[in-house]
Amino acid sequence: MKIKITILCENLVGKLVGAGEHGFSAFIEMEEGNYLFDTGSGHSVVANSLVLNKDLRSIMKIFLSHGHYDHSGGLPEVLKLRGQVDVHIHPHVFLDRIAIHKKNGEEKKRFVGIPYKKAYIESLGANFILNSDFIEVEKGIFLTGEVQRKTSFEKPDPRLFSETDGKTATDIFLDDQSLILDTEKGFILILGCAHSGMINIIHHVIHKTGKDKFHAILGGTHLDFLTPEQLEESIKALKKMEIEKIGVSHCTGMRASSRLHQEFGDRFFHGCVGSVLEV
Repeated sequence: MKIKITILCENLVGKLVGAGEHGFSAFIEMEEGNYLFDTGSGHSVVANSLVLNKDLRSIMKIFLSHGHYDHSGGLPEVLKLRGQVDVHIHPHVFLDRIAIHKKNGEEKKRFVGIPYKKAYIESLGANFILNSDFIEVEKGIFLTGEVQRKTSFEKPDPRLFSETDGKTATDIFLDDQSLILDTEKGFILILGCAHSGMINIIHHVIHKTGKDKFHAILGGTHLDFLTPEQLEESIKALKKMEIEKIGVSHCTGMRASSRLHQEFGDRFFHGCVGSVLEV
């Protein structure tokens, strides 16, 4: 099985190709067809697809990792090109979500959920497929569904909240899901933001499949928002696993990226716009 994954949206740009934005999107080419995992925040997904010669009209399915604007905001622009297509989501994707930042004793709120009504996105061609379980969506392509939180060091981001019926609570991101591609060299695990914890996700995949060999893990790891102690615990856990390549993006941050590069050397790469992983 030949697989080619190209990063369409990410915070940084590699080799002066495309535009950077706060968001994530990966274009996946397989012998069976093409797929899109996340859509970025909407500023660059179409433009970058043209620069990188990736035809969004060819997508067979779209997968959304969770309901944040920086992973779903480009969905309308993609649908305007693609038309009707299945979009796999968790039932919680359309929750009202906010980020609360405190600066100089002042608290500021901003909306960070999907910036469009479900009905509007459906009018553009989205056929939403709701799921919360670990499933095989196509031969050799899996979605993790809800991930159990088992590690002691991967905590919810204290700045992120959801609002339901006027009540605000820490967002636990039950909708956080990742994509798994089964290859002869091992799994390729694509993360959106890893809100459920990068290590939790990897353990979840191993538990559900009975396999523990990863050819590559790439995408947003949310390691940028861990304390230094939590980051070191994550790195310690990663070093015990069979992972050939680690390509980080988006919410990993420069501090965590530098530490991963230190520990994994040539096995590490930064998944910026234009980065390609081929198997």
